[in-house]
Amino acid sequence: MTIRKIPINLRSVYNKNIAALTVDDCSQTVVANRHHLLTGEQELWGIPFLLGPDGGAAEKSDAAASPGSEPTSPAVPSVAADPANVILLKDADVHIPLPGGVHDRQLVFVHAADFKESPAQPDGMTSPMLGTPRLGEVVCTYVLNYDDGTRVEVPIRRRYEISEFNTAWGENSFEAVKHLKPFAIPDKSLEREGMASYPWGKTQIATTFQGEGSPMHHWLYALENPYPQKLLIALTLHPVDGAAFIFGITGANASSHPLRWGERKKLKLKSAAALNHYGKEADIYIDMGAVISVTPMLRYDNERWCGASRDPQPVPSADEWIVEYTAHPDACLHVRGARPVSLPIREWERRGEAEFGESQTLPVRLRVLEKSTNKPVAAKVHIHGRWGEYVAPVNGHRQPNPRWFEDYGAEHVNGFHYSVYINGEADYKLPRGEVFLEVTKGLEITPIRKRIVIDEHTSEIIVELERVLPWRQKGWVTADTHVHFLSPQTALLEGEAEGVNVVNLLTSQWGEMFSNIGDFDGKTTIGSVQNGGTGEYLVRVGTENRQHILGHISLLGYEGSMILPLCTGGPDESALGDPLEATITQWARMCREKFGLAVLPHLPNPRAEGAASIVLGEIDAVEICSFEVSGISPYSLSDWYRYLNCGYQVPAVAGTDKMSQSTAVGTIRTYSLIRGEPFTYESWMRSVRKGLTFVTYGPLMDFTVNGCEAGATIEMAASGGTVDVVWHAASVTVPITRIELVVNGEQRECKTADGEQPSCAGAWTVNVSESCWIALRIRGAYPGQAEIITAHSSAVFVKVDGKPAFRAADAVTILEQIEGSTAYIKTLATRADERIFKQLLDTLHSAHSALHRRMHERHIYHRHATHEHHRH
Repeated sequence: MTIRKIPINLRSVYNKNIAALTVDDCSQTVVANRHHLLTGEQELWGIPFLLGPDGGAAEKSDAAASPGSEPTSPAVPSVAADPANVILLKDADVHIPLPGGVHDRQLVFVHAADFKESPAQPDGMTSPMLGTPRLGEVVCTYVLNYDDGTRVEVPIRRRYEISEFNTAWGENSFEAVKHLKPFAIPDKSLEREGMASYPWGKTQIATTFQGEGSPMHHWLYALENPYPQKLLIALTLHPVDGAAFIFGITGANASSHPLRWGERKKLKLKSAAALNHYGKEADIYIDMGAVISVTPMLRYDNERWCGASRDPQPVPSADEWIVEYTAHPDACLHVRGARPVSLPIREWERRGEAEFGESQTLPVRLRVLEKSTNKPVAAKVHIHGRWGEYVAPVNGHRQPNPRWFEDYGAEHVNGFHYSVYINGEADYKLPRGEVFLEVTKGLEITPIRKRIVIDEHTSEIIVELERVLPWRQKGWVTADTHVHFLSPQTALLEGEAEGVNVVNLLTSQWGEMFSNIGDFDGKTTIGSVQNGGTGEYLVRVGTENRQHILGHISLLGYEGSMILPLCTGGPDESALGDPLEATITQWARMCREKFGLAVLPHLPNPRAEGAASIVLGEIDAVEICSFEVSGISPYSLSDWYRYLNCGYQVPAVAGTDKMSQSTAVGTIRTYSLIRGEPFTYESWMRSVRKGLTFVTYGPLMDFTVNGCEAGATIEMAASGGTVDVVWHAASVTVPITRIELVVNGEQRECKTADGEQPSCAGAWTVNVSESCWIALRIRGAYPGQAEIITAHSSAVFVKVDGKPAFRAADAVTILEQIEGSTAYIKTLATRADERIFKQLLDTLHSAHSALHRRMHERHIYHRHATHEHHRH
């Protein structure tokens, strides 16, 4: 049942026409802005008002046209000859009879005070300091007249019951609200035609403020009737100090203050179509409140939640929606569409389709402990309730943002599965009843999933984590070579929670935008013992230097000043008009001279000058990248195999290129082996340079050839021979389906694995007749999902008769890539001065000559990009 809200017709007592206001009536500011004052039928904060007539020429505000939205362009009175449409309370009382009388609990006024300045003293100071508007000054009094002769005077004070048409930030009223209620605003990806556009930063706030968008604020004040049992027969408005405008009055019988909304709640709604809750065309809205979000109900497999490790991705419902809202208890929810619905919020609650508000949830502290030490440890946490709705900690986003370079918390968005990173402890408000908990930490600890019943006795949840795969104890450390946009401390937290020992946070440039510039100092390893950390989890800020054609290079751990320019050669990477001032090879060389690690990122693209860098020996590793969780790309591996096939011993590392919360730090990661020395950032770099690495989405491996780990070179006589390959693989995340031995890019051996078993091992003997490289490749899949490449080792090289491997077909493609890079510099690249131009070409020519010489030594002839090469 809806509450009574009846507008009072003031037509007989209006004494001014808005369009005819002059400076004799009010301030020049009001006169200049009179076209912004409201007239006509309006719905403000869900309450209907009958304001003064607009003369028939003006349009109604958006609020009147659409009860689910707010006015953006108030009505404009037509001409001065129109009838009076506002009460100007200035020089005389205004008496408002209420024919038949009313027993309303509240009288809701739409009114505003004219501006009044506080005079300053000669020194510029103001005393007494009342603020703007002048705090507590009585503008007028409203007198309630009852049929038994009772009179009640209500003082109407500035910044209490009324305020001026515009107020400074931070000086809102204590008992009145601006006529535009706050509402949710869409992010940029959801904006539609005809919808108000908001700047990027504003969309991250996701809500307007009351009054936003209106140059002239009309204030709503709900006067509580002290004697609703008596018959109220008239109002008398009495001016006291300054002028006031009264636009309209509505009588209401709300169960509580009609302008006070309740706490955030949720309800479940069935609808065959997605529901838009933005703007004038909203499909769903609340009159005395606001819809915060509408998200599909998520269907988790809660029956198997506590079972074996698996991808927890839920299935979003196509016809059931979770509506988050804030509203007055008497509010109504309206749904448009083929089957429109208008029901009081109380009715939804009575039907059991609404959740309790947050004050009726229970405070619970979650503690994640390391079982062996009983100490808190960082971890990634997910909790959802009975409707599949994500439950965030008190200080977390309820709707984590997966988009590029937007509002970040320490969170992860895996499709519809949301998680938060915590540093061992977190405070929650959990709903009573069942909740479903998931805690993960890296690839060596089995994910823990629990079903927990929350009741008044639940104050703490303790989860113990135990390492079940001992790769760290064997000397392996993990790393993500490529992370963007996090603060160093957030990167440290996420790295620890994901079990990533080394996070390389990269400063870079995108056009005119720069990231993490102030975090780079060329010396500090965050988390190291020397800098107050434990030394087990480290963050180092490096740079990703980029050119949109020639390629990118990740410069890790170098010392001293930043290697510049960060980006060059204009869009897509640097700013318009930037000339080409450096090559990938030059950047890599500078990094290594500064004791850093030069990594060719997200192999193979941009696929150009990186070939020259590898040929010249300036690359320490190539990066197998994860833009999504779709496994290691065969396309990327094919590019890497080209260089291995030509004897270039570049190891593999892994980096996520994380640029949003849709990618977790270490989704794909490097494992590198450190033995005989403590783990530090420097020892990690040495391990990578040696090639003691494998990259993985989940499965871990031990892999040796004749007892030698990846990165080693085995010398054999011209007659060749055999090598013994021994391997062990294990996984607590992605089930292993196949283990493959790769020789010179081709599968030589294969073993099918039982995905239900956490580990497997084997050995092969391989005949070697010519120089080659050997590596281990692992495939895996979650049940019901496609098989992907999940892990790959760096290579062991076997050199027969002292000659490195060399495959002619691959050498030709590498040479042509260098020639293409040279052609770009000569033709399209924006040139700097002649000296730099020649330096760029010299770098490419050096690489071309080095590879060209090797090809000639092996009598390999080919077609050049610009001319035919003939045998001399």
